[in-house]
Amino acid sequence: MKIARSPVLEPMASEPNPGPGFAFATTRWSVILRVKEGGTTGAAALESLCHSYWRPLYAYLLRSGYSPADAEDHTQEFLARLLRRNSFSKVLPERGRFRNFLLVSLRHFLADEHDKALTARRGGGVSPISLDWGADEDIPPFDPADRLTPEQGFERQWAETVLSHAQEKLRAECVANGRKAVYEALGPQGIDPDETYQQIGSRLGLSEEGVKSAVFRLRRRYRELIRAEVAETVENETELEEELRHLLRIMED
Repeated sequence: MKIARSPVLEPMASEPNPGPGFAFATTRWSVILRVKEGGTTGAAALESLCHSYWRPLYAYLLRSGYSPADAEDHTQEFLARLLRRNSFSKVLPERGRFRNFLLVSLRHFLADEHDKALTARRGGGVSPISLDWGADEDIPPFDPADRLTPEQGFERQWAETVLSHAQEKLRAECVANGRKAVYEALGPQGIDPDETYQQIGSRLGLSEEGVKSAVFRLRRRYRELIRAEVAETVENETELEEELRHLLRIMED
């Protein structure tokens, strides 16, 4: 999937919260931290976050020198451990960004796994999770020529995942509102440079001003969805702004 960057992302760090329902107290990361014993609410939140973060973890492992098969195995086992009630309660993090916690925890996991056969310890009544979370979430490719460090690969894939999820949500909203054609022509995937607003408007049944208005609304909603996606894993407004600026720096590199 093509991920939109500038100019859509440029203003996002300075925009206000997207509505009164934007409450940090109910983010998934907050829920996990409060449910110390791995209750069902915290477990569901953790599973949802693992769904979002397996791609960055897999990218980190690939760039750390693991083969695709071994990287997949390690990602599966690491996330399965987090999803086990007792395992997560033993590695409760201090409050902070979920991506930082995951990366530190993965490094500890890899240290524990050194010189051990991963498959020999599978089972124990716990089935490995599947990385096939969705047909559109293909295994991220690895190009050794990009020269990214494992940490940079993790960060890049994290940013791509945030934008991808926001884009998917925006598309779903447009489809639900009968505006699929508007999304496909004007959405964050980019506007055809060979078409003018007047030509696009003629095709969509909109005036040129209507096209401009639609572009503005789509970009604004896209930024709101990006903010909401990042806010799920931080505790307050300050952390949110820092994460958004960090995401923008990653996508500009």
